[in-house]
Amino acid sequence: MAIFINLNSKVIVQGMTGSEGTKHTGRMLASGTNIVGGVTPGKGGQSVEIAGKKLPVFNTVTEAISATDANVSVVFVPPKFAKAAVIDAVDAKMPLVVVITEGIPVHDAAYFYTYAKEKGSTQIVGPNCPGLISPEQSNVGIIPSDITKRGPIGLVSKSGTLTYQMMYELRDIGFSSAVGIGGDPVIGTTHIDCLKAFENDPETKAIVMIGEIGGDAEERAAAYIKDHVTKPVVGYVAGFTAPEGKTMGHAGAIVSGSSGTAQAKKDALEAVGVRVGKTPSETARLLREVMGK
Repeated sequence: MAIFINLNSKVIVQGMTGSEGTKHTGRMLASGTNIVGGVTPGKGGQSVEIAGKKLPVFNTVTEAISATDANVSVVFVPPKFAKAAVIDAVDAKMPLVVVITEGIPVHDAAYFYTYAKEKGSTQIVGPNCPGLISPEQSNVGIIPSDITKRGPIGLVSKSGTLTYQMMYELRDIGFSSAVGIGGDPVIGTTHIDCLKAFENDPETKAIVMIGEIGGDAEERAAAYIKDHVTKPVVGYVAGFTAPEGKTMGHAGAIVSGSSGTAQAKKDALEAVGVRVGKTPSETARLLREVMGK
């Protein structure tokens, strides 16, 4: 098992014919992902060869699904076209849409997030995220596939690079799935969504949660863990040295008053029994302790 993606995932790439789409389609194919086609409006009927595999191109996600039975879409389109691309996927009832694109206007993200919620058949991951990987099964996005093996740890992270670091630190144990949820103010899949999925996944024995300053997502996750999660959880919060009132890195990382600070998040998590490391390496050590590894 794993969460969200596995050996049965059939993936289409929206924006596959663009430079980023082509590059990462090649990387996903090399890591064993079952990519079945791409979508670029106006280029339907063509095919492209990437990493030795001939892939059909469709005008719409609906056409792609009817021809390939795809059940996952990954979006590599420029910010100004991202809203239309996601809506195309939602209208096609694509079950999972992973939005890698950075720099999507918050208004657009809020619109397609709400649209997907109202339609009720599509889960969005992202935007502005590295995607997700279930090692040795499927890799959707830009997470390097050679960091770690399959194993019993579940990882959910707001940060892209810290996702990779945590996978590397614990590579000898391995991961069921690692999900980069993105750091924008409006995201489709939250820490809580991933915690719920990991709790229900029999392969996952322990969970690592990486947050960062700004907002109250980690505090809400702490409340959820208290009532619903029985598996051990360790955490890390990026931004202990950040000055208040300054936007750091991600658009969502704005601190005001005590709400949103790394210390406030650490306190909230520790209050419900989550051990929080001051550095990613310390967090990895804490996970080894709780797993007896």
